[in-house]
Amino acid sequence: MVSRFEHPAAGYKKIFETCEELSEPLPTTITGRIPSFLKGSLLRLGPGLFEVGDEPFYHLFDGQALMHKFDFKNGQVTYYRKFVRTDAYVRAITEKRVVITEFGTFAYPDPCKNIFSRLFFSYFKGVEVTDNCLVNVYPVGEDYYAVTETNYITKVNTDTLETLKKVDMCNYVNINGVTAHPHIERDGTVFNIGNCMGKGATLAYNIVRTPPTQKGFFGMSDNHFVFVETPVKINLLKFLSAWSIRGSNYMDCFESNESQGTLFHLARKDPGEYIDHKYKGAPIGMFHHINTYEDGGFIVVDLCAWKGFEFVYNYLWLANLRANWDEVKKAAMMAPQPEVRRYVIPLDVHKEEQGKNLVSLPYTTATAVMHADGMIWLEPEVLFSGPRQAFEFPQINYARYAGKNYTYTYGLGLNHFIPDRICKLNVKTKETWVWQEPDSYPSEPLFVQTPDAIDEDDGVLLTIVAAPGSQRPGYLLILNAKDLSEVARAEVECSIPVTFHGMYKP
Repeated sequence: MVSRFEHPAAGYKKIFETCEELSEPLPTTITGRIPSFLKGSLLRLGPGLFEVGDEPFYHLFDGQALMHKFDFKNGQVTYYRKFVRTDAYVRAITEKRVVITEFGTFAYPDPCKNIFSRLFFSYFKGVEVTDNCLVNVYPVGEDYYAVTETNYITKVNTDTLETLKKVDMCNYVNINGVTAHPHIERDGTVFNIGNCMGKGATLAYNIVRTPPTQKGFFGMSDNHFVFVETPVKINLLKFLSAWSIRGSNYMDCFESNESQGTLFHLARKDPGEYIDHKYKGAPIGMFHHINTYEDGGFIVVDLCAWKGFEFVYNYLWLANLRANWDEVKKAAMMAPQPEVRRYVIPLDVHKEEQGKNLVSLPYTTATAVMHADGMIWLEPEVLFSGPRQAFEFPQINYARYAGKNYTYTYGLGLNHFIPDRICKLNVKTKETWVWQEPDSYPSEPLFVQTPDAIDEDDGVLLTIVAAPGSQRPGYLLILNAKDLSEVARAEVECSIPVTFHGMYKP
C-alpha cells in the first residue's frame, strides 16, 4: 500500500486553497457507467475558506465549513456545494476578519474597540467556542447535522444544503464537546463520546446515547464500548484561561503526558457500566478506529495508530502542507510513524494468571500480559506499516460488519501526510490493493453495498479526487470494492478542496 509516486509539481497545494460556493448544481462529464443502485447523494464536509480578508487561517482544521454534494439520478451526476452558515462563518464574512478563534488560529479583538472594553468583554464573556462544523455530517433520527468536535452541531438540509439551526449539546447533556465520529446502530440509535470537567479540574468522559425518533474516537462491539485514551489531552485550566489571558488557540492547550502510555477503557452497553480493569499499551496517537468486535471472551480492536506520544496535529499546519515536496517530506521525517494495529483485550482476567499471554485467539499475534499490580499490558499485531505511508480515514462495510468479525477495510493513503491513493486491506491475510494516478489527490473512500450483496466486499467505493493539472480538475470516482478497479468517474469543471468525512445518503 506504499505510494508509487513523488509529487515534485506540488499540485496538492490546490486542495488547501479557497474556493467559491455554487449558485446551482453543475452537470458532470461521465466516463464509464454509473451503477444503477446509486440513487441518492454523496455528502462531504471540509474547509473551503482559508482566509478572511487579509487574515489567514493557519491550521488544516481552521478553514470554514464547506458542504459538498454529488447527486445520483437516472445514471447522471450533478455537483453542488455551499458554505455552512455557522456563526463563525457569517461573522467572519460580515466583519471581513477572523472573529471566532479556531483550532490553530487566534481571533484578534475588534480593532474598533478600545483596550479597556476588549479586556472587559473577554474576561466576562468567557470562552467563545467555535461552531465551525467542517469535519462530518451524520443523521439523528430523520434530521442531519454537520459537526466538528465542540459542543455545537448544525442542522442542515441535505437536499438544498441550507443551514437550518445551531444546536448546543450542553443544553441536553453534560459535555464540553463530542467527537465527529459517532456510531450508529441499525435502529438509528447514535452513540458518541464527549468530555466534561471531572474532579480536581481533570477530564472525565461520557458516553452519549441519542435514541432514534421512530455512527470515530472510540470503538463499539455488540456489547461493549472501547475508549482509547492517548497521552495527548487538552489542559482544561489552560483552555479556560487561554482566550482572556494569553490570546491562544486550541492547539496551544494540548499537552502530552510522556509517561502515561495508552490506556484502554471498557464499558458495558447494557447495563451501562465501567469495567474496572487496567489495560495499557505503549504511547500512540490515534484519531480513527477501524472496527471493534467480540470473539470468544476477547475484544478485538483495530485502529490507525501513530507511534509515540507526540501530537500528530503539530504536522498539519497549512504552511507545512503547502510547502514544496522536498520540504513536505523533510517535515514528515520528524513526525510520528503510522501503523494499522490490532489490539486484543481479554475480558475474563484473574490475578493468578500473571506473566503469561492471556490471548488465545489463534489468528493473531497480539498479546495481553498481566503484571504484578494487576495492570494488563497490551502489545499489538501490526496489520500494515510503511515508512511515512499512512492508512487513514478507514471505512468498512459498516451496515453489515460494524462490531462484527470482518475481513476488509478501505482507507485513504497518506504519502508524507499528502493524500494520494485509495487502499484496501485484508485484515486477516494482510493482502493489499491500491488505486492511484499521478498528481491526483483523493479523499476518504465511502463503501456502498450492492443491493444483492453476498460477499463482504460486494459494493463500490465513492471518493472525491482533486486533479489540479487536468482540464476538469475535480471528480467523483467510483471504484469496485473487490479490486479497486475503476467503475466510473464524474468530472466537474471546477476545483474541489480537501474534504474530511461524509456519508452516502440513499
